[in-house]
Amino acid sequence: MCGIVGFTGSIAAQPVLIEGLRRLEYRGYDSAGVAILQPEGALEVVCRKGKVSELEHTLSHFNFKGTCGIGHTRWATHGRPSEANAHPHVSCDGDIAVVHNGIIENFAELREELKAAGHTFRSDTDTEVIAHLLEEAFKAGCPDLTAALSMAAGRLVGAYGIAVVCDREPGTIAVTRKDSPIVVGVGAQGSYVASDIIAMIDATRDVVVLSDGQVARLRPDGVDFFDAAGNPVNPPITHIDWDVDTAEKGGYPDFMLKEIHEQPRVIRDTLAGRLDGGSISIDELDMTSEELHLVDRVYIIACGTSYHAGLIAKNLIEAWARIPCEVEVASEFRYRDPIITPTTLVVAVSQSGETADTLAAIRDARVKGAKVFGITNVVGSPVARESDGVIYTKANKEIAVASTKSFLGQVVSLTLLALLLGQSHGTLTTRQIKLLFSELADTAEQVERILADDSAIQEAARACADATSALFIGRGMGSAISYEGALKLKEISYLHAEAYPAGEMKHGPIALIDEGFPVIAIATRGPVYDKVVSNLQESRARGAMVVAVATEGDEEIKRHADHVIYIPKVRDAFSPITASVPLQMFARCIALERGCDVDQPRNLAKSVTVE
Repeated sequence: MCGIVGFTGSIAAQPVLIEGLRRLEYRGYDSAGVAILQPEGALEVVCRKGKVSELEHTLSHFNFKGTCGIGHTRWATHGRPSEANAHPHVSCDGDIAVVHNGIIENFAELREELKAAGHTFRSDTDTEVIAHLLEEAFKAGCPDLTAALSMAAGRLVGAYGIAVVCDREPGTIAVTRKDSPIVVGVGAQGSYVASDIIAMIDATRDVVVLSDGQVARLRPDGVDFFDAAGNPVNPPITHIDWDVDTAEKGGYPDFMLKEIHEQPRVIRDTLAGRLDGGSISIDELDMTSEELHLVDRVYIIACGTSYHAGLIAKNLIEAWARIPCEVEVASEFRYRDPIITPTTLVVAVSQSGETADTLAAIRDARVKGAKVFGITNVVGSPVARESDGVIYTKANKEIAVASTKSFLGQVVSLTLLALLLGQSHGTLTTRQIKLLFSELADTAEQVERILADDSAIQEAARACADATSALFIGRGMGSAISYEGALKLKEISYLHAEAYPAGEMKHGPIALIDEGFPVIAIATRGPVYDKVVSNLQESRARGAMVVAVATEGDEEIKRHADHVIYIPKVRDAFSPITASVPLQMFARCIALERGCDVDQPRNLAKSVTVE
């Protein structure tokens, strides 16, 4: 989950590293640090607890001139957030510096072995063993930094993306990876490495996504690539076509609001070119209509927000294709023995495409013989590479930790998949597909209407901002979107929230309600509208302050709610798309009222690359 950046070239590395770390801060912000090789050969390492701004302030007093260095912004796993545990970590003699994203599972035994060999450790992290292993590799006669890194990596068990500098090889950065992302690129002023393309997007759009076991040697004038055995290789180049403005706020006060407002564009881009005549076209899934017709069971595996998108898709797949569909938390799926056959379709959903549990579940499913589709936002990500086919959500880079536009992109992508399965199984006619696709496309304009006036959302949020807990309820599709609304509120405002199907109220959750307790209900017009209204009446009878997300024109709902947020009328199948937007805004407004950082909530990081 940590952010890695490195640069070697013809200009000072310090500002390049700071700008890269600033853009990677969504991956972690417990501490940050840099290691820069100075012109006279000294390796300077500076680390600070807290956000990148703390490090930047400290470095402003140094203004290092070196043109080769590495940097890191941390999300703590082993060892609490502190200056001592901040990366880069160095060898005993201080000649080698290492930054690392991932988790070294055998670090404890390596640490004891290295201590016995005379090494002194300064931190509580797993990463520090890498620096000492590199020191041992040089003692064993490794001729250069890349060879030493290959030897050290051979001792590691776990997931890692690693970048290393050494004062005996000025101008060189060695990198390798296993199950953690590393991208490498060359620009006009030098060579770059990062855990995400966004750190180098100003310099180049053509990058190499390093494969597991590969090693790269970065020099000011280019990059050499090797396999794990040290043989030269020529990996493919990936071109990134999203706009550099994605990395900036573009006049919005925070990335979250900017990304919420980008959602109509995400819907349009994700749907572009997907209807061919009267048929859904997803060629990149690489399955014939006949193969799709044989699918008799679907598993959707995901974590967090992506899991909630899967709950929505389950309703659509079962309704439109009449295929049994289960939604599984990826971390649970991999540790049980699900029923998988060659006619099982596993759909892996991950915003980053690097979620550790989801990747492990993909591998287990493929071993068992399933066909695996990935739905992700990141071209060339591990999920994309390890799946049989992939649908990209076209959300472009999402910076705010709380997912908004990526979630909506996932819902739209999964809706397309449900339509495709209905088409291949003959349960939807061409006319039905065209009608449903047209209505799905219309949601882009409907989301724009919601975003044009957020006054009711702000009023409801202010009324709830001082609460200590909240309950989200809904039925059918409203139940699925309630889980996402509660998660958004928890993760950015730190206000405790739970979500339940409204029919479960009398089975326990109603005991939470007392005077002024917020109950947020998805009460759009649909098959179970009357049932939800009944639950609102039960809540208000016990003193709840009810906030209802309702369909435009529904005046009756005002009798049962203290605050009403209206959204355009849509088919029930598409209501999660429109209903999710006011819930995102509601959570953001409450978080701001409570003085929270909506882009970088505490204890979280954008990508969960460790278990």
